[in-house]
Amino acid sequence: MSTQNLLVIGQGDIGLPVTNQLATDGVFVTGLARSKREHYDLHDRAQFMQANALHLTSDQLQTFSAIAIIVTPDEYSASGYSASYLAICKHLASLADKLPQLKRVVFISSTGVYGQDNGEWIDEHTAPIEPEREASKILLQAERALQQGFNDKAIIIRPSGIYGRERLMRVRKARELNKEAVAAEHWSNRIMDRDLVTIIAKVLTLETTDTEQAKLLKPLYIATDYLPVTTLELDAWLSNKLGAAAAKRDDNKRLTTGKRLHSNIPLTWLSYPDWQTGYNDILQHLQE
Repeated sequence: MSTQNLLVIGQGDIGLPVTNQLATDGVFVTGLARSKREHYDLHDRAQFMQANALHLTSDQLQTFSAIAIIVTPDEYSASGYSASYLAICKHLASLADKLPQLKRVVFISSTGVYGQDNGEWIDEHTAPIEPEREASKILLQAERALQQGFNDKAIIIRPSGIYGRERLMRVRKARELNKEAVAAEHWSNRIMDRDLVTIIAKVLTLETTDTEQAKLLKPLYIATDYLPVTTLELDAWLSNKLGAAAAKRDDNKRLTTGKRLHSNIPLTWLSYPDWQTGYNDILQHLQE
């Protein structure tokens, strides 16, 4: 919609592609980062703001109709998460009353906020059990700070395990010669990075004046594909594709662990609706 003016805070591996996708789609968008513009391969039609999100003022944000928070901590620790995710959400929430034109604030969180670990099925209505990981607890605090400040303007996106052509952890593990034995019933979930970019761009640009689009707007999105898989099955499938030996099952780990996520992402938004489609794409790309 031509009246949109979007701000994407964070120009990392997900934030930059989101900015570029929006610019490609003809949306007026600004990417914000602390480093100079020349550090980013930014679309020619995208604007750039060099700033620290913690120092943004209401005057600087007056013209934006929607903001996305897609940041990466300086360090992956509780203090790093507090200084980035939580601090930014609290700061923006403190400005909420001064931003009447702002219609939507989208925060990219994580399904790590769900402390469930017995193979449970989780959907958008499931309340998280408190996670053990301190960083995940801080993400929950950041979500709540944004919701308290912006009420129903706050939209939370919780991605599961992000993978892609440059995110090859599982492929590397499948290629290992001396593999550790794998639990038979540890459930995992994932989302292709390019699908996550699409999801964020869609959520930012849904037009509430359009009845069909308005139906797709939710307060919470579980950004995952449609097929949870055990790590044992995933390793066996990938190993077979790579001509490598599969990991053995660890019979000492008999408890069901992990979680199974029900995606509430419209299927039409996903180019990779299951992990087989995604990894087939990755393996084909590696052969090119």
